[in-house]
Amino acid sequence: MSYPRRTATLASAAALAGSAVLLAAPAARADVVDVDYRCQTPIGVKSAVSPIDIRGVRSGSGYRITMSWQKGVSSSPVELGKGAMTPSATIRLGGADGGTLAVSGPANAAAIPADTPIKISDLSGTYTPRKSGKVTFTAGTLTIKALGTTTTCTPANSPEPSLTLAVTAAGGSSSPSSPGSSGSSGSSGSGGSSSARQLPQTGPEDSVVALGTLGGTVLLTGAAGALWLTRQGRTARR
Repeated sequence: MSYPRRTATLASAAALAGSAVLLAAPAARADVVDVDYRCQTPIGVKSAVSPIDIRGVRSGSGYRITMSWQKGVSSSPVELGKGAMTPSATIRLGGADGGTLAVSGPANAAAIPADTPIKISDLSGTYTPRKSGKVTFTAGTLTIKALGTTTTCTPANSPEPSLTLAVTAAGGSSSPSSPGSSGSSGSSGSGGSSSARQLPQTGPEDSVVALGTLGGTVLLTGAAGALWLTRQGRTARR
């Protein structure tokens, strides 16, 4: 193989190596999971299956967690006027952390006709990691308050997690928490405040940056090696 062709081959290999490193960067895993809700309403038990999507976005010292329903659950025998229904829910934490995360959202923006599945608005809360590792987020109990009544919906099919995040706790600690500390502390609904502890700027996004830097280093190293071989070839031909 000629030296110019060998140089081009090495440069291409270095570029591919850098790209492979970037593609291997870890990302949060999210799945839409069907949840079979059994709702205890003022007029009896109702059931409905809704696909649940949970997303997480880095926000300050924690993560903004948003829970979305793709189908309505339960229903009301009477029309619910605008602003008459207020939803909230819990998300079960698993993996490296435990307990629950409270999420809440706005009241219904439009009237809901009688005997119509109630579409739940997106519910959000702030999660502040207390332990490092992969944390799972699974749909928990849904609570609907309307016209002075409360409807409680619980998953009846033991759903799988809708989201898995690789997180780092404040100080990078990965040791187990003390007994009783795995409740809902360190997290809050959309109207609450997050923990005052500062989370180091690490996590999925920062891993991407670090691996991107590594990929760039591989690329530059390959290019330098190709340049050296080119110069060696020229010297040999002289």
